[in-house]
Amino acid sequence: MLQQTHMGASENEALKVSGVHFSYGARPVLHNVNFSVPPGTFTVVLGRNGSGKSTLFRIIVGLLRPHQGTVSVFGRPVQTLSFRERTRFLGFLPQHHHPVFPFSVEDVVLTGRAAWAGLTPKEEDRAMAVEALERLGIGHLKGKPYTELSGGEQQLVLIARVLAQSPRVLLLDEPTSHLDFVNANRLLALIRECLCPHMTVVGILHDPNLAFRHGSHFLFLSDGEMVQASEELRPWDPDLLHRVYGMSVETVPYGNRAFVIPC
Repeated sequence: MLQQTHMGASENEALKVSGVHFSYGARPVLHNVNFSVPPGTFTVVLGRNGSGKSTLFRIIVGLLRPHQGTVSVFGRPVQTLSFRERTRFLGFLPQHHHPVFPFSVEDVVLTGRAAWAGLTPKEEDRAMAVEALERLGIGHLKGKPYTELSGGEQQLVLIARVLAQSPRVLLLDEPTSHLDFVNANRLLALIRECLCPHMTVVGILHDPNLAFRHGSHFLFLSDGEMVQASEELRPWDPDLLHRVYGMSVETVPYGNRAFVIPC
């Protein structure tokens, strides 16, 4: 389970969110959210639609300012970082993207190197862009116009873009939303096996079974609040998931994990 934040931050915290409150006008969205993420982990955020997950991510990367509370990455408050510093610490793949210009796939991925290369990419930056495409198995697409790709292919290109950025913490908002069953599992396995040794990954997933198969740590939101769970509970505990999703589930053991089945 994800360890809840206590007073006295550990030196081993890639990401720390402390006492965050946020509202859209008069509508509260997040209430007193506290958690920390250990480095080198794949932490999955779970919760129903509208529970505040995407808003939380936008606050973490500095696109929204919390009404109360703080966010820090490796001990650095996010709001004190310059834009270039922030992009070196934090990579972010939002849930929705609307392509406009028919750039080549390689050029789209290369924009992820802007924080390092500035306006003039070097050969090293191009090599890293191609490497990111190859790691996702889409190197053959590098010369194609991005706007001519399928939704799933575009999603993989955008993930390659944030990989090329080489952030210390990578936030993925529904990275499997446009991927088929095979590519969704392949991507999450890649995150777990290849990325986590080099960076910390925090992802929002809607499917608990994908989350429990691939994630290492888990964070639960319900109506804008953290769902507290005792340390002895497994993340797929039926009572815990009932508190998160408001419905009864059964779990089927599978190795040291479990499948979740709605009742």
